[in-house]
Amino acid sequence: MKYQRNRLAAVFTVLAMLAAQQAGAHAVSAKQGNVKDASFDIVNAEISVDAEKNQLVFAMSVAGTAGAVKPKKTGKFEGSDVFSYVWPTKIDPSEVGFDKGAGILALAVTTHPDFDDTPLFDTKGNDWHSHWVVLAPDEACGKGALKVKDIPAGTRPKLPKTWPGVPLLIDSPGYAPRFAASTVKVRVPFDDVTNFKGVAFDGVTAGLRVGASPHQPLLCVVNVFDVASGDLSLPGKAE
Repeated sequence: MKYQRNRLAAVFTVLAMLAAQQAGAHAVSAKQGNVKDASFDIVNAEISVDAEKNQLVFAMSVAGTAGAVKPKKTGKFEGSDVFSYVWPTKIDPSEVGFDKGAGILALAVTTHPDFDDTPLFDTKGNDWHSHWVVLAPDEACGKGALKVKDIPAGTRPKLPKTWPGVPLLIDSPGYAPRFAASTVKVRVPFDDVTNFKGVAFDGVTAGLRVGASPHQPLLCVVNVFDVASGDLSLPGKAE
């Protein structure tokens, strides 16, 4: 009898472990210790579907304190730096107000002391804030590098209502990021969040830099600190 009880206990333990693994199967776990600054050393990235509140919940955990490190102020717009926590996704850009198929839609939590790109919301200078951005490769930023997609002069792409007025495919929707120790989290509302169950994503920490000209390109990813998957393969699934 004792043997049977122990065996049953072992079976239930294994089942519980499997259930826990499946519950977190949508997340992307990352290798630790490969980033100099622990504030950008990704441990875990995930997107959860909160059907009750009709929200996608973007979360990222790092080895250090999330949001602790910010760029140094340069005193000018051109050449200034942007630090970011980014979730590249396979959500089509048209879902948030851009043209269909415009590029890689990503949610980014950013900070930059030298300029304000949230005219409709008070971010108190250097505070962290959220953006939707459309990313695209551009060799002008470096071999294999990405940029926030520029709006060519004289063109009129479809843009969200909270577009901040800069010549980039960027939106400033005002979704407030929440920092708690090692984790940053953002809740994003949608009309029907169930449309995004299973959508692919990844997690990235990166530094971007403002270029010298509005169209040459304006905002390049110049330093990728960490990629949750290691290869930007977007293995995560929103669940």
